[in-house]
Amino acid sequence: MAATARHYDTILAPLITEKATQLSDQNKLVFKVALDATKEEIAQAVEELFKVNVVKVNTLIQKGKTKRFRGRPGQRSDIKKAIVTLREGQSIDITTGL
Repeated sequence: MAATARHYDTILAPLITEKATQLSDQNKLVFKVALDATKEEIAQAVEELFKVNVVKVNTLIQKGKTKRFRGRPGQRSDIKKAIVTLREGQSIDITTGL
């Protein structure tokens, strides 16, 4: 099965943080995903886009903070993150892009 537009809409961007880098030692990667994406859709998208085998997907929704913008209160957008566990021995070089 080839990668479709929905796969590209599901996986928005890799998250490169200190915590995500530490998780990469355990064969886990962190992605920013669409808010309406399910765990099955995320697993399919990662498998099709990067040609790897996904063992498990954990998701979380980070609620947007209230911040001030030019003196007025504003709201950051909610973000959904997916922590994807790959099969042992597989990896993805996320610095190369798609």
